[in-house]
Amino acid sequence: MQEPGMYAWRNPWLRRSVLSLVAISAVTVLVGFVWLPSQHADFSAKGIWDSICRAAGVPNQWGPATTPPKASAGTTNVVLTRDMAKSGAGDAVGRGATIAVQQCSMCHGAQGMSEANAPNLAGQYPEVVIKQLHDYKRGDRVSAIMQNLAQKLTDKDIADIAAYYDSLPKARAAIVQAGEADAPVLVRVGDPMRNIVPCLSCHGGIDHKIGAPWLEGMPKEYLLKEMRAFASGARRNDSFGQMRNMVRPMTPEEIDSVAEFYARREPAVAGR
Repeated sequence: MQEPGMYAWRNPWLRRSVLSLVAISAVTVLVGFVWLPSQHADFSAKGIWDSICRAAGVPNQWGPATTPPKASAGTTNVVLTRDMAKSGAGDAVGRGATIAVQQCSMCHGAQGMSEANAPNLAGQYPEVVIKQLHDYKRGDRVSAIMQNLAQKLTDKDIADIAAYYDSLPKARAAIVQAGEADAPVLVRVGDPMRNIVPCLSCHGGIDHKIGAPWLEGMPKEYLLKEMRAFASGARRNDSFGQMRNMVRPMTPEEIDSVAEFYARREPAVAGR
């Protein structure tokens, strides 16, 4: 009797191989798309496509889910508290890292250091990230990209993202000190005659006010854009108009010199 060909279905070895492969694939699908996701407390099955995307770690839709909120006529609605400034727990950092890598790294860098004139976020104070994301979500700060991203975030997502960036090695240079001779006058002592307080009184060096970001080593184009937006009133999410009141009396040359000074302070060796 002639033996069946190697690839003939009558070949018992072929049948066993195919059936084994099908069985392994079925078990893998059940484990990856059903059992593992169900072990997470926040799991909710909305369909096979959501399960596949969740298991693969990619968004279930790439287009904007909703229309971004219009710019508000007022200012920020966020009330800053000391609890926001506390470092997050390890599980929060892990969840935040997952979200940040998927949604934030293209502009803010894989490790929170931007190469796209977006703000550096590595080591940024957590309450700063929390406040700005909530402002984007409500439309109190305007950016088509950031508003679309922030709208999809829950309060927990925002806190986790802030915890992740806070956990990264501090990327900023040494904080500017009041005695630095090369610092612009407005950075060191301000201008009392124009009611301009020194930058150091809020952003470190003399004092750090909760919610005020660190600025050392930030991209100059980003600093210029935001300061000009405060000066013109295009950006209004500063509590009680603090930044708008400081920047409005400044000349374009003064704005440029402050931005240049902070931007040229190269980030120091990373370390918390």
